[in-house]
Amino acid sequence: MSAPPADHPGAAAPFLSLRDVSKRLGRTQALLGVDMDARANELLVVLGPTGAGKTTLLRTIAGLEQPDTGSIRMAGHDVTALDPAARDVALVFQNFSLYPRWSVRRNLEFPLRAPSRNLPESEIQRRVDWAAELLKISRLLDREASRLSGGEMQRVAIGRAIVRRPRLFLMDEPLTNLDAKLREALRVELVELRRELTIPMVFVTHDQAEALSMADRIVVLSGGRILQTGAPREIYERPVSPVVALQLGQPAINLLPVRRIDGHWVATDGTPLVPADPAGSDARLLGIRPEHIVPQVVPQSGDAANDRGAAGSGTAEGVVEIVEYIGPTTTLLCAWAGARVHIVIQRRGRFRPGDRIRPRIDASRAVLFEPDSQGGFS
Repeated sequence: MSAPPADHPGAAAPFLSLRDVSKRLGRTQALLGVDMDARANELLVVLGPTGAGKTTLLRTIAGLEQPDTGSIRMAGHDVTALDPAARDVALVFQNFSLYPRWSVRRNLEFPLRAPSRNLPESEIQRRVDWAAELLKISRLLDREASRLSGGEMQRVAIGRAIVRRPRLFLMDEPLTNLDAKLREALRVELVELRRELTIPMVFVTHDQAEALSMADRIVVLSGGRILQTGAPREIYERPVSPVVALQLGQPAINLLPVRRIDGHWVATDGTPLVPADPAGSDARLLGIRPEHIVPQVVPQSGDAANDRGAAGSGTAEGVVEIVEYIGPTTTLLCAWAGARVHIVIQRRGRFRPGDRIRPRIDASRAVLFEPDSQGGFS
């Protein structure tokens, strides 16, 4: 279940707050004016492409980088100037970061044997056994880390983070180097683990499936800026810009330039797509997800009644170019409305390349983007 929005009266106060955080790395502006909150019992996913600033964001939260401007607060206290150890956060990387010649047990013990912790041996072993049981790696405790599979290594890396019982988990694309089946299994386990530990987690990824399946809320990051924050469904269905819209969805959202003509949004080739209200600019970009278009088959010539009914629909014809059958869904790539448009149907249809169709857009699902001051869209 998604967490309530930040302004919801029942929303918990944020555990982590970043305000106007900026960071330059050499000639690159890695972060620019970042405002971000993570609540005390939340899995917050930061989604963005390579180079968006995701890793720099985590390193700055952890104290491995100092921001050029702005502040970072945890549990109401300013930690901007504190060193990493004083922040009590655990950072898990995508490259496992284990000592290869050490046993799994020794790797798990390592963060607990820091002199500053001064833990008794019985407590160290209790925490190691607890983490190993939780992550299903008890049978591996005496195995050398170099003899583990990729999935086993990542479980040990996560275990080394949780034995510390930190105030905050930071995950830097920890599943990227694993195969698809193992990634799917571990992302479910990570969600369950975080809920059991009730420790907030900031998880960064470029993988939309991870973001949609794991997040209580998603932060969309691009070029060091936060473009939108919200529940997964909100980001998916009501993106604030084409850049955000393209971050989620497979196949990607269809984006069609349109103009308001005679009460309709009309494509560049003159195809009327959906009704238009009179407010706003006359030129927009219309976004529609592939699953929100219904393809109606154009009857073959000779069926006069069906031909008349189809002709009366008022929808321009398209042509199916490619059909992809993927388990429970079928994806069509069609030439329509002056563009190449993806359509997804929830079954194996009878469509074939070359078929003529009349696509219908679900107008309630369409998103309209206004042109910005540079002549693009936002």
